[in-house]
Amino acid sequence: MWKPLLSLLWLAGLYQSVKATSKPKPPPGKPFLVKVNNETAIIGNDFWNVTIGRQYGTKLYYKNVDLVKQAVGHYVSYAGRLSDLNLTNAQVYKETEDFTDIIFYATEGEFHWVLTPTLTGAYQYFVNRALPVVGEFRTLWRLANDSFTYGKTSERNELLPPLSDILNATNIQDETWQRADGTFITKYDFATFMPIIQDEPDYWGVYGPLNGSTAIDAEMVGSWYIHAGVDYINGDHLKQELIVHRESQTGDSVQLNMIHGTHFQSLSDDTVPNGKTWGPWLWYLNDGSLRDVKERVKEEQQQWPYAWFQDDYGFHDRGSISGRIVLSDGQAAAHAAVFLGDNNSNKTSLDQGAWYYYRAYADRDGYFTITNVREGKWGLRAFSNGGRVLSHVSTIFKKEDVETKAGENNELGTLMWQTQNREREWQIGDIDRLATGFAFAGAPHEHGRALNCPADLAFKIGTSKDSDWCFAQWRLGAYTVEFDLGKRPAEKPAAILGVALASYSAGVSANILANGVKIGNLTSGRIPTQPALYRSATLAGEWYLYEFPIEAGLLKVGTNTVVFNVTTSTLYRGWMWDSVLLEWL
Repeated sequence: MWKPLLSLLWLAGLYQSVKATSKPKPPPGKPFLVKVNNETAIIGNDFWNVTIGRQYGTKLYYKNVDLVKQAVGHYVSYAGRLSDLNLTNAQVYKETEDFTDIIFYATEGEFHWVLTPTLTGAYQYFVNRALPVVGEFRTLWRLANDSFTYGKTSERNELLPPLSDILNATNIQDETWQRADGTFITKYDFATFMPIIQDEPDYWGVYGPLNGSTAIDAEMVGSWYIHAGVDYINGDHLKQELIVHRESQTGDSVQLNMIHGTHFQSLSDDTVPNGKTWGPWLWYLNDGSLRDVKERVKEEQQQWPYAWFQDDYGFHDRGSISGRIVLSDGQAAAHAAVFLGDNNSNKTSLDQGAWYYYRAYADRDGYFTITNVREGKWGLRAFSNGGRVLSHVSTIFKKEDVETKAGENNELGTLMWQTQNREREWQIGDIDRLATGFAFAGAPHEHGRALNCPADLAFKIGTSKDSDWCFAQWRLGAYTVEFDLGKRPAEKPAAILGVALASYSAGVSANILANGVKIGNLTSGRIPTQPALYRSATLAGEWYLYEFPIEAGLLKVGTNTVVFNVTTSTLYRGWMWDSVLLEWL
């Protein structure tokens, strides 16, 4: 029997049953929409169905099991938990033999579910009409905690912390608790870098025993998000987001779809044009098999951009751009990160979020191609991804008014990237916008990793290795770089100390000294802040470059020092290092 149907609808004979198998047998029935009233509708097919009210989608039935139970269910929101969309007046927007597109209306825009006769799940997309300036815009499921016990990201595949652990721990900051044994629980440990590089889509979700059974042979269920296209997601190559977690008040298993997110960024406000469409992406139910969902990812990727999807804003009007980037010293910009985004924007590539975005990497010879780009004019950016050629390049390549037209490739030819064109004396860490290579850096996301970093650290150029430098600094104390010079100061007396930070969280300040003389500072309140370090980030947040002149005569023949002396400290705050380099003017 179909459990969620009201008896009146059942007697009307609209639909008879929901099958109980994840592998459908033809001939299937068509997807359906049953309007209970203007504020409640039931949608589904022969294999699943959900009851959607004004705010929440509940009673998600799959194999005759409710996957929501006492949890909140499905909803769409912006500004965090402050503004949930009120979705009403469900209608069949478009129907073909292959799919049924069901639309729900809200003041802010239109949310669509696209169902097929056999798909366990649905494609979803949202068309903006009147969203305010947004930082976060998301869809999500809050599902039954006894069925969805595991969380899967690109970094973690493990049990979500039980609610009992959270209730028995001490809250120490935003959604972060400390157990009696000193270990931490935080939802941000389940953050990850988003799968938004061209041709590299991934998936994430929650899974576990279908009926909440603890038996070894229990039947499983999985709920997943798959984004075959990623141009509607904000940010650049280093975009990271929270995507699954345990809800700390109710214990719901949370599957987040942050289609416009800013959890690890300094700027969070974007004015989104009327008609921007997020999606379509696939929400997918299966038997919890990771192998199955991986195969589904490949299938979706091959179909992008989806032929079945039509809109009024040029979804299929796409072209490509290609070119070669060469540094001003003649070397190819090997493996440079290439970004196509807002035209004539003063925002960083990570902070851009109003329109559509494309990311790729150049090959070893500096060539790049970006395909399936919507028609329009774009701003092109390239920045260092580390490596032998680009490890010291701190400048950013910029080119505006890059145009794409449907069915055409815009060949840009050879593009010249002007570097800082200085002679390097020494460097700690590659410029790649990550803390890669430093002590304690790297996946997975983990709260409190910076607690491993010492207050004082001595680094000797020519003797110490990058792995001797800690990935973060926050404690009261000094990181000292010692280096020896020969006759060079007499030949080139002035220098620049470049300090590239992979992230910065306000609350920690430092003075920078060369041979005991202050040449600058990293000061809380003057550097744009983002919550990366205290939200479990271990590689990056948002990148900053600061350059500090060293006057002639300050450096001398023999032993010299550069010191980063922390004078103000706040627990869990501070910065992650990307690179430190001394160059001659």
